[in-house]
Amino acid sequence: MAPRINNRPRNTPRLIIRPFRRRDVAPMHDAIRASLPELVQWLPWAIGYDRSVSQRFVRESASAWNDGRAFDFAIRLPEEPDLHVGNVSVWPTSAPNRTGEIGYWVRTDLSGEGIGTEVTARALQIGFEELEYHKIILRIAAGNERSDKIAKRLGFNYDGMLRHEVKVGDVWLDHSVWSVLETEWSGIKKQLLSDGILVGT
Repeated sequence: MAPRINNRPRNTPRLIIRPFRRRDVAPMHDAIRASLPELVQWLPWAIGYDRSVSQRFVRESASAWNDGRAFDFAIRLPEEPDLHVGNVSVWPTSAPNRTGEIGYWVRTDLSGEGIGTEVTARALQIGFEELEYHKIILRIAAGNERSDKIAKRLGFNYDGMLRHEVKVGDVWLDHSVWSVLETEWSGIKKQLLSDGILVGT
């Protein structure tokens, strides 16, 4: 049976992450439209994007959460709760091996402010402490230097490069693979708490 987690909101030092609601379609659509020039470089779903993509994502996110297939969170600023900052997700990739993966995106006009670092750190905590994963991975498109910096900042180990892993439009992208093991998490968490990237729970 797939693991389940509580659907309560979670906090980071500056942000709230929470499960998606139906009324999130419009603000997410606006955020994606404003960020498409960057998103289309890295994410297949951004090619030919229209509002129906957001509608389908929000609808399927609820069923995926209930089934334990994926746990998608909307990123929000406490002072601007209707502004869609981006998404962060954690999902199982191998139940027998207790392995999971994290994915995220942040709207372009708020990138470079450490948001990706905060929400990825919180997703790591959810993965290890709530879902009890043994290993959590990030896959990052080659050339996405900002995401590489996040992986390094959070103590991920560089595991190697997957060639032609994802096709975005007409271009095949290599993906680097990064991981953290459950035995490494306590030391990483201690450092993240000290650095103010995580808050005590």
